[in-house]
Amino acid sequence: FKLPSDSFKYLGWCDLEEHGVRGNQLRCPRVREGPSEEELFFRKEEHTLKRRKQVTDTEKWEKRLQENWENCAELNLSFQDLGDLYQVENFKRILRRLIRVEKLWLVDNSLTDLSAIRLPRCRELNVNKNHFTSFKQLPKIPQIQHLSLAENNITTLSGISDLRHTPLESLILKRNPCEFQERYRQLVFSNLPNLKMLDGVPKLPEDCSPPAVRVFYRMCTIL
Repeated sequence: FKLPSDSFKYLGWCDLEEHGVRGNQLRCPRVREGPSEEELFFRKEEHTLKRRKQVTDTEKWEKRLQENWENCAELNLSFQDLGDLYQVENFKRILRRLIRVEKLWLVDNSLTDLSAIRLPRCRELNVNKNHFTSFKQLPKIPQIQHLSLAENNITTLSGISDLRHTPLESLILKRNPCEFQERYRQLVFSNLPNLKMLDGVPKLPEDCSPPAVRVFYRMCTIL
């Protein structure tokens, strides 16, 4: 059986009218756009067109300005259920507008590559439970201080040195395959000398790689 909210599944949170839903009652508002009329026809969901309102270009532009993503400083866009390409593209469109965001949560969005996104002021980023396989797939985050990547699929530490020149202090890599790499903690701290905490554990003396010591052996031959 369809849920009562099924009739609103292609509406943005700000389009819900006369239903007594306030903005502070929405923890993770949807940011995706609905499918085109042609796609709805092939999905046999053309009945939803009756509820749609024809929006002029002027109204679209006014709505875009009303979103005001450029001045957003703290944002939670987790659990967006990005199952279609049009949803992913709209999601990335919003991310590109977050030029002043400082704290951003993108948990459980099935994200695979945000390397084309730049978040110039982001200090705290949570991308837990996504599908990243490499550090090179992360967005550009030059001011990052706290980064959480738990429960992704990062297999190696290749590319982690790209974060070397950031003020990164805390990093979480729990439940990634790279966590089982030999000398895992030592390798992370050697690549990120400014890092103070890894997986919730502060930097310990044993996490510092000992300096390479050259040992010379004297060998004598007994005849």
